[in-house]
Amino acid sequence: MPKPPRKRAAALTAAALLLSSLLAGCSDGDSGDEDLTAQELSWKDCPAPSQAQGGGGSPSPLPDDGTWQCATMKAPRDWDDPKGDTIDIELIRVKSSGDENRRIGSLIFNFGGPGGSGVTTLPAFGDGYEKLRTRYDLVSFDPRGVGRSEPVLCENDQQLDAYFQQDTTPDDSAERTELVDSTKEFNAACEKNSKEMLPHVSTTDAARDMDLMRQVLGDDKLHYFGISYGTELGGVYAHLFPKKVGRAVFDAVVDPTQNAEQGALGQARGFQRALDNFAADCASKVEGCPIGDTAQDVEDRIAKLLSELDSKPIEGIFPRQLTQSAATNGIAQALYSKDFWPYLTQGLEEAYGGDGRTLMLLSDSLNGRDENGEYSNIAAANVSINCADDKPRYTPEYVEQKLPEFRSASRVFGDFLAWSMLSCTDWAVAGAADHPDVAASGSAPILVVGNTGDPATPYEGARRMAQALGKGVGVELTYKGQGHGAYDSKNKCVQDAVNGYLLDGKVPAAGTVCS
Repeated sequence: MPKPPRKRAAALTAAALLLSSLLAGCSDGDSGDEDLTAQELSWKDCPAPSQAQGGGGSPSPLPDDGTWQCATMKAPRDWDDPKGDTIDIELIRVKSSGDENRRIGSLIFNFGGPGGSGVTTLPAFGDGYEKLRTRYDLVSFDPRGVGRSEPVLCENDQQLDAYFQQDTTPDDSAERTELVDSTKEFNAACEKNSKEMLPHVSTTDAARDMDLMRQVLGDDKLHYFGISYGTELGGVYAHLFPKKVGRAVFDAVVDPTQNAEQGALGQARGFQRALDNFAADCASKVEGCPIGDTAQDVEDRIAKLLSELDSKPIEGIFPRQLTQSAATNGIAQALYSKDFWPYLTQGLEEAYGGDGRTLMLLSDSLNGRDENGEYSNIAAANVSINCADDKPRYTPEYVEQKLPEFRSASRVFGDFLAWSMLSCTDWAVAGAADHPDVAASGSAPILVVGNTGDPATPYEGARRMAQALGKGVGVELTYKGQGHGAYDSKNKCVQDAVNGYLLDGKVPAAGTVCS
């Protein structure tokens, strides 16, 4: 069902590109089979992204003519049978721009989702990491089940259009039955089309892939930059291979102590907090706010719009209409970055006049739909990875019992996120655990960066991650800002701290605050 992916909408960069074009168990040993650790990668110019990766053109060189190269790594399909069938893991890199004698190794990025393509996201963000490239090859990858790495496939484009148009906040038994049936159909399509991969797309599987990647890239330690869900992946890696952790940064931090229900409730609070900040910002503008006289007025009008759309959708992008669910999706997408707030203001102003196009563009970008009506596989991969990880399975009756608590957390997003808990109901594969184990005694320090205004991975999760990693491992840094993540905000204090650790090994003082 349409919802902000529980651990991150990694389509954020793709969204920016789309909008701009259209609107303007512990082990310290090496993992894997000996033959796979000895494989040599064949680096070549990157092809244009596949549709599963989000489509578009081949990545452009960086300003200094740094060329992006792609390669395919073999990994076991089933890590419990490392000498069995293999799958392809797609990698991308740009080589270090600095003195080879000062090169540290590879810096591996995961941008989150789960379900986002690192092969398309790293080049889109690449110029923001130029300083890090002075001592590292910058590397990312499509995790298993994503993009070009044995992508999980569920419904086709036409089915997904209908799936994302459905009412995801049922008001009566008929609507509830329709939602439950639609979720079952989606999950059954995933099993039908990707049966062999569904048991093997967990975060633990991806962490073992990363350790194989470390060895194949020739590094003694894994140097890592994880964002959003990438922080959970990094935490699981650190738990499995604590002695193999090099210099690592977690930004926009997933709370590893929460189960799926607690995570959804935390997101309801986080998105509501971000909406409060957006509304206050708009109301404070000297030139006036076109969508409300006060912050409360802004939020009241948003709630009224969503209520009206529940029974009477408005014109969206032909032939689709802007439904309540699509509008909520679009609002959530715009809260991932303060840079998107002007689009949200524009979209709301237009919607009040009966034009839902901008909000639908925002919703499409969150769901991985391009202007041609074709979808990436981010929705399928997101559900598949979450359901492989998360043990709890919730019933409609349980969700209804929890609605008051979710509505108290957010009148805009509460129902939306409460009903999202049904996404793993009737899933073909059992979930692994209530929450990930990230305890990493013996690991090198890991810099954990939390943003006080983060909607998708609320700030409180950073401290819990730092504590769960263990004493002397997790080092917390706070950024008093807006949007999802901190480093990409370009805040000098944050970037100096992150760069100082990754480039020079300088660990900032625990409890450092940047604003």
